Amino acid sequence: VKNRLYFFKKQACSPGSTFIGFFFYHKFCCSDKEAILDLVTSRSNAQRQDVIAAYKSNFGKDLIDDLKYELTGKFERLIVCLMRAPAYHDAKEIHDAIKGAGTNEKCLIEVLASRNNRQIHEMVAAYKDAYGRDMEEDIIMDTSGHFKKMLVVLLQGTRDESGVVDADLVEQDAQDLFAAGEEQWGTDEAKFIMILGNRSMTHLHMVFDAYEKIAETSIEDSIKNELSGDFERLMLAVGMKCNDGLSPDITVQGIRSLPMFFAKRLYKSMKGLGTADDTLIRIMICRSEIDMLDIRECFRLIYEKSLYNMIKDDTSGDYKRTLLNLCGGDDDLAGEFFPEAAQIAYKMWELSAMTKVQLRPTVRPASSFDPAADAQALRKAMKGFGTDEDAIIDIVAQRSNAQRQEIRQAFCCTFTSDLMKDLKSELSKNLERLIIGLMLTPAEFDAKMMQKAIEGAGTDEHALIEILVTRSNEEILAMNAAYQDAYKKSLEEAIESDTSGLFCRILVSLVQGAREECPEDLERANADAQELAEACNADSDDMEVKFMSILCTRSFPHLRKVMQEFVRYTNKDIEQTIKKDMSGDVKNAFYAIVRSVKNKPSYFADRLYKAMKGLGTDDRALIRIMVSRSEIDLFNIRKEFKETHDVSLHEFIQGDTSGDYRKTLLMLCGGED
Repeated sequence: VKNRLYFFKKQACSPGSTFIGFFFYHKFCCSDKEAILDLVTSRSNAQRQDVIAAYKSNFGKDLIDDLKYELTGKFERLIVCLMRAPAYHDAKEIHDAIKGAGTNEKCLIEVLASRNNRQIHEMVAAYKDAYGRDMEEDIIMDTSGHFKKMLVVLLQGTRDESGVVDADLVEQDAQDLFAAGEEQWGTDEAKFIMILGNRSMTHLHMVFDAYEKIAETSIEDSIKNELSGDFERLMLAVGMKCNDGLSPDITVQGIRSLPMFFAKRLYKSMKGLGTADDTLIRIMICRSEIDMLDIRECFRLIYEKSLYNMIKDDTSGDYKRTLLNLCGGDDDLAGEFFPEAAQIAYKMWELSAMTKVQLRPTVRPASSFDPAADAQALRKAMKGFGTDEDAIIDIVAQRSNAQRQEIRQAFCCTFTSDLMKDLKSELSKNLERLIIGLMLTPAEFDAKMMQKAIEGAGTDEHALIEILVTRSNEEILAMNAAYQDAYKKSLEEAIESDTSGLFCRILVSLVQGAREECPEDLERANADAQELAEACNADSDDMEVKFMSILCTRSFPHLRKVMQEFVRYTNKDIEQTIKKDMSGDVKNAFYAIVRSVKNKPSYFADRLYKAMKGLGTDDRALIRIMVSRSEIDLFNIRKEFKETHDVSLHEFIQGDTSGDYRKTLLMLCGGED
């Protein structure tokens, strides 16, 4: 999406800067905050600098000093930041990010990865002028490792901005990046720094496309897999910038878009308890004269809520009014996407279908595996007075499920005893539930989780949805057999006795394990999308039945194409339609299907976050996901968790659990991101 200027300049029709200077002086005398914020937010930054000069010329006083004196709190910070020249504002943000104890790495990443050469040179000069220090030296003193090296490269402001692309160099760079990461054990970070830190954005876009053909995965996924921590986040931010200012066909490709990057940063600044006001202020000011409309579109596309309403719900008073003036409008009032946002949504579904994501587990088969020795060690850990929980955890959490089944068999043959019963008698509470879950086969575990969701006074509808939506046909059929064997009745009967209405019909449809497994059919996908679009105009019951007939039966690759074409027919994303026009468990079931089709690791990351956020922990959901995904895609889930919630899964588990239960979960998690 081309950058579009939201902040419309009014130089031709606005009163002169001298008049505005008198206006400010009068308003200070009256302390008219509304007039001040209306005036400041209706002028471009260049006009504000003229006003500052006129104010000093006419009254011999510094306008920013007077603003600081008259205003207070976050409103004062916002207005004063608006009055600073962009270079001096950036310089202050960098200074605040590295001064004192601790470093705001996210601020360093956001500013340095998104500025062009001219902006960086002006910022470095402003920093020297304002603080009498060298920015590069200060950053070197406050950062380390490859993260520091990449920041220093960006600080030089020497990126190629010619726009000239050498096709041979594109292929060479793509091959070099592949050789530096995916092709070898370990990563050559210096090669990533050299290429991503110096090549032009146009060149990098073509390199990333060539890379995807060679590696059969996107550069973003490779960066997530090969790098970590602040260095990973910095390189991802540079990757996003590579499409800034390019044609619509290029910029809409998923993560590689600055507006998308800033939309995510804004959301993270306001979600949950508290607001990261420094981030909110910085982005709203820095992008208001560049691409705020594009950011608004991306924000609504991703979060199905307008930036305007998010700000309105999360802030208050004159601070809120000023931010809303900078935002410029409520996109929820339109009810549909802007044309450009619809194009982004369409292309994102297309990219989802094209990208081959390499699923990565966190638990792998142990080398030099000896089931008899493990059985002996487990027996020793449970024999006599007391239980050696550490020994049990070290064995169970570091073996694959297939290896655990061999241990069960060896234990039974050697000691003529049931390992599962012995573990239950020796362990307790959440640790026992987690260890037993790991020792069951996947089919047995899923069957047990379905029974737990159904039995008792209430029903855990979210668990039923999560399991049936995310399992393959083969896994569902194996779960059905395990359920029949364990509980002497069919899972379908159990579901029918515990749920009702269309929600029951959806679950019964899914539990058949009969979802199509064919690739997309373009002609049929168009027909399906048109049927869904027409169903949106029918009454709610007919609409939901039609959605069920398609979402519960078509293959995931086919559904990606259906959901892409749905955008074309309705100018809406199907997630938005489900959330707006449906309710209750039916809405949750369809929403889970769409989220799983789009990005299953992201869906599970969101489920894990909800299991642990706030007061209390949904331990059953936490155990269910950690056990069932540890040998499939838990590494991918970890990365999605970090990107979406700005905190690592490891850190979240560590803060929300305790004791041996926490130790086992962290071993399954596999590492800190």
